[in-house]
Amino acid sequence: MKLTPENKKHIDSLDYEGLLRHWRFASLGDPWFEGATGAYWSDSMFNKKAKHPDPVRISKKIGWK
Repeated sequence: MKLTPENKKHIDSLDYEGLLRHWRFASLGDPWFEGATGAYWSDSMFNKKAKHPDPVRISKKIGWK
């Protein structure tokens, strides 16, 4: 997916939990994770994870389906 200003704004508005939740439960081929938008999503999520005080707690809170 092309990284538009609107897509970037949406990604930037999400906290680590929001990014991880969508990442974990998205359907295969979700366009948010393709192309430049996908790369930006991934970079943003891992940067927010590195700054989060307890990313393991967030992961456990979200769980798996």
